[in-house]
Amino acid sequence: PQSNPWLQPSPVVAQVELLTIGLERETTMKITLWILQALLALLFAMAGLFKLATPIDELVASGMTYAADYPWMLYLAGGAEVLGAIGLILPAATRIKPGLTPLAAAGLALVMFLAIGLHLVRGEFAALGGPAVLMALSVFVAWGRWKKAPITPRDLRSQSLELSER
Repeated sequence: PQSNPWLQPSPVVAQVELLTIGLERETTMKITLWILQALLALLFAMAGLFKLATPIDELVASGMTYAADYPWMLYLAGGAEVLGAIGLILPAATRIKPGLTPLAAAGLALVMFLAIGLHLVRGEFAALGGPAVLMALSVFVAWGRWKKAPITPRDLRSQSLELSER
């Protein structure tokens, strides 16, 4: 028996369905990256400001025993975390130099890698989970904004020309 050609899916419909699935995946990736960027920025900003604003003796009392031995490292890490948090959001949101966003994410991943190394050397194995998760999420954001869903830079020249013509 011959099949009815009207009941067969057309190649055009199949291509449109594949395109729609691709767009849904792209949109899902963009939303996922923005959510992760916002969460990471919030976490890193809070952690960095805590390290920069809290006196060393209070940090030591709260469990950051390395703060007494290496206060400069604490300030360096805190500053890097605050700047990285800004870098996760500002360039992407303004679309001015959005290539800085994956660099900020990669920098934060490096900070977490170094934090893991510090905790390993000091034998603080219970403290490895947080930095490991933050490092993995930062690497994912860096990869996503470099390869999977980069943000297109704003064309500032055409905007400045439009303003000068007014």
